[in-house]
Amino acid sequence: MHIIEVAKRAGIPEEYLELYGKYMAKIDLKFKKTLGKRKGKLVLVTATNPTPAGEGKTTNSIGLSMALNALGHKAVVTLREPSLGPVFGVKGGAAGGGESKVLPFEQINLLFTSDFPAVTAAHDLLSSMIDNHIHHESQPEIDLRRVYWPRALDMNDRALRKVIVGLGGRFDGFPREDSFVITAASEVMAILGLSKDYPDLKKRLGDILIGRSMALKEMFARDLKAEGAMAVLLRDALKPNLVQTSEGTPALVHTGPFANIAHGTNSIVSIDMALRLFDYVVVEAGFGADLGAEKFFNIVTRAGGFKVDGVMIVTTIRALKDHGNGNLAAGFPNLEKHMENIAAFGPPAVIALNRFRDDTDEEITLLKRWCEEKGWKMEISEVFARGSEGGKALASVLINAINESPGRQTNYTYDLDDPIKTKISKVVEKIYGGAEVDYTTGAKGRIRSLEKRGYDNLPICIAKTQFSLSDNDALRGRPTGFEVEVVGADVSAGAGFVVIYMGDIRLMPGLPEEPAAWGMDIDEDGNISGVF
Repeated sequence: MHIIEVAKRAGIPEEYLELYGKYMAKIDLKFKKTLGKRKGKLVLVTATNPTPAGEGKTTNSIGLSMALNALGHKAVVTLREPSLGPVFGVKGGAAGGGESKVLPFEQINLLFTSDFPAVTAAHDLLSSMIDNHIHHESQPEIDLRRVYWPRALDMNDRALRKVIVGLGGRFDGFPREDSFVITAASEVMAILGLSKDYPDLKKRLGDILIGRSMALKEMFARDLKAEGAMAVLLRDALKPNLVQTSEGTPALVHTGPFANIAHGTNSIVSIDMALRLFDYVVVEAGFGADLGAEKFFNIVTRAGGFKVDGVMIVTTIRALKDHGNGNLAAGFPNLEKHMENIAAFGPPAVIALNRFRDDTDEEITLLKRWCEEKGWKMEISEVFARGSEGGKALASVLINAINESPGRQTNYTYDLDDPIKTKISKVVEKIYGGAEVDYTTGAKGRIRSLEKRGYDNLPICIAKTQFSLSDNDALRGRPTGFEVEVVGADVSAGAGFVVIYMGDIRLMPGLPEEPAAWGMDIDEDGNISGVF
């Protein structure tokens, strides 16, 4: 249906819409000033540790929102925007699938309303202003060896992980080592997702730490007078995007931080607006409860003042078999750990088994019986094949769980005044189930430096693999007694968290041997095929 009709369903007057054709629109931030207090219940969707293909968490978030509407509730789904890296890589898009998609599917999976290009432009504007400051020898002089700010590109390109810039002689700049991150890993993306309004956005951009002066004084984006221009580029990007599901349920798709290398959820602006408009707000957190959900509780709820009323944990027979080396029952402990993690945070949780066509009744019965023995509520989800009809039973179980356990408070994994290493240890022990934390010499020095400079009171954002509860891809299931290695630490002062790097994590992914781009094409009428 036309996006104006979708907005009417959501309670958004046409005067606050900025149309991007017939089926997409941005919502003017002035609309929030007309809204009352938050009234909706917040449902967080997370998962077990996934396989490389993902377990259908986005599809099930969409299907759950449609099922809630089909049961007579006013519900919305809030999702992150897809990054072009995974779209053209191995994982595909982030707009759902089957009968539970957000529309227009191809546009959302590609450049959408140009939020990602705006983030890339704002990020690289700061990069260019840094090199311009260096070129003109402006004061205070930036130490070329201590420039912390990289460049950004929204594409998987391993060749750009480490580069040399400034070649070509004195008119083209000073040669120095540099790097690229994928746009979803940019601090600008995190700032966009965590900003509450334009003044907050501008302040956070100004607080970006870019490097050190020759006198070792910290230098920020505001020292280069960059925050105003960056905010100008991001003006429209801060406005939430309104689209619809395959059944016409309103959907807010906004910002796109990855959960393995950033905080991994939809924007605070979208979630806050949704809580004032809808009875149920379904929020997807990236990857498993060890990544997206942990960061949502420890970072996002603090920044946005949110309380999670209920959680849906998505799993599949495929993923559980993977964690059990082919044995389904041997993979159950991975699900067990994620359920324990959510229970520790406080809200009630239900398990959604995303059913695939090759799942047998015997396998499903085995999982269901095990969940019953644990006292957990599990329902089969068939929203991919049946849309809202395939999710009604799941939605009903979730509503009952929320109603049976109202008003639970969030139990954070760590206190903000804990030392950085204590925060890391608490996440490793409580969330991952690990025993020890080893630090490289460089990581120890970085953490000491961050604490001396006053960043020890920030939450931490751990960057690690999504495929394991540990920092090692090969440790599947529910490993215990393992040691993680912290290889580095940075501060995203504008976003408001300290980034901790574990294992072999990279901020610029590479394409697989057979990228999804191989299967994409366009016909003579402009019809796109192969985007999934």
